[in-house]
Amino acid sequence: MIRTTSAAAAIALLALFTQASAQAATQGTVIIQSGQPERTYQAAPAYQVIPAPPPPRHEAVPRPRRGQVWEEGHWEWRGNRHRWVQGHWVQARNGYQYRQPQWVEREGRWEMRRGGWDRDGDGIANRNDRDRDGDGVPNRRDNQPDNPRRY
Repeated sequence: MIRTTSAAAAIALLALFTQASAQAATQGTVIIQSGQPERTYQAAPAYQVIPAPPPPRHEAVPRPRRGQVWEEGHWEWRGNRHRWVQGHWVQARNGYQYRQPQWVEREGRWEMRRGGWDRDGDGIANRNDRDRDGDGVPNRRDNQPDNPRRY
């Protein structure tokens, strides 16, 4: 009885796949008549509600290394849950300060601010800085926006 049932199921699946491939190979024509109202569908704004991250784990910070910066361990949202990312060394960049990754609550939602390099250490992303070199001249009017020795 089990053999005949499994054989029948296999034959049914084979027939189903054959019909599906035959339907996919056929071409069709779509006719749109003028004068009829056009229907448009807008997708609902998709955002994901991320719960507050667990408290950070305690990790021993190793001794400093020349030319490297320690990125602290932190929680990241992966899949549908928080996962711990262990601290690790990041290659240092001359003239930049490293911004550690952190979770920030904004209007009841949690956002992850990734770690990264900042030229002037003000916490504002370099692409949004209005005065990157701190000379008092806005970038849009500064001929050398990255030169802090301007006179």
